[in-house]
Amino acid sequence: MRRYLTGPVGWGIILVVAILLPFFTSSFRVGQFTLALCFAVVVLGLNLLLGYSGQISLGHSAFFALGAYVTAVLVGKEGFPHLATLPIAAIICALAGFLVGLPALRLHGLYLALVTLGIAIAFPQLIKRFDEITEGTQGLATSQPLPPAFLDWLAADQFLYFLNLAIAIPMFLLAMGLVRGKVGRALIAIRDNEIAAKSFGVNLSFHKTIAFAISAAYAGVAGSMYAFTIGFVAPESFGFILSFQFLAAVVVGGVATIAGAIFGALFIEFVPVYAADVDPSLTAVIYGAVIILFMYVLPSGVMGLIRRVAGPGKPGKEKDQAAGALTPEVGPPAGTRAGAPAAAEMSLSHQRRSK
Repeated sequence: MRRYLTGPVGWGIILVVAILLPFFTSSFRVGQFTLALCFAVVVLGLNLLLGYSGQISLGHSAFFALGAYVTAVLVGKEGFPHLATLPIAAIICALAGFLVGLPALRLHGLYLALVTLGIAIAFPQLIKRFDEITEGTQGLATSQPLPPAFLDWLAADQFLYFLNLAIAIPMFLLAMGLVRGKVGRALIAIRDNEIAAKSFGVNLSFHKTIAFAISAAYAGVAGSMYAFTIGFVAPESFGFILSFQFLAAVVVGGVATIAGAIFGALFIEFVPVYAADVDPSLTAVIYGAVIILFMYVLPSGVMGLIRRVAGPGKPGKEKDQAAGALTPEVGPPAGTRAGAPAAAEMSLSHQRRSK
């Protein structure tokens, strides 16, 4: 059963469901799923950083906001086509992520988390400071993309959904290719054992900073998707609490997984809405309680549950699944040795040579 849930068949099921969703749900739900696609991209980028390189960031709301404002300014004030702003936002956010990643070379764990949290707290204030560009606290309105003539049979909300889906799919494919390649294997080795990785020629400085850059680029693309989905951006939409929500989504979906970003994004989009339906005055309390309960019941996230339900895979295929398939094996937390094939093999080989 596992091979049906962990390979192309599993992804095919997800794709079919994603394509059919807007035709069987209300306009309000379509809007929620559209936002979930935006969040899935930024959560995926954060998971590449946290799950695969072992670096924690609480500043991704700042990169998300930067991407959103790049699109809002270029579309709303300069008249750029919506899709043309995506690579611009990705490049700008990648450069910002690279600069933020430089302190990561000397900081680890909670210290790195605090530095990135400071960025998330400061960025909304910077938006207000440059009000001649960002319109400050008033916010900045931007137009929403309209369906072309050959897609005029789609409603506006359905078109936005499919546009975001068309953007999200390449981002997920790129992430899968990345974690299966040399960069992904190097990041996993660094996450599990920096000394062993360095002894085998892995450039720690390069891969750590490039991980931050790639992760920030994903957040920038997601911010652009958010901007032309909502049609309005304001500093209050990008508070530092948003960074904690992204982090919660990574853990809920499953650390060091690709498909986990989808489930994590659905969680942070839908659970607060349902919590508000129960009692608007206790939305935050219910939301927090659900997260605590979820982590108690499913500490390895949704993808961990899927692995248990699917059962063990065929011998010899577990390592391939660990390289980013639908339900890859999650390695141990940063700083431990056991569980990651690449780092463990390096460490054992290094020990043999020492003898």
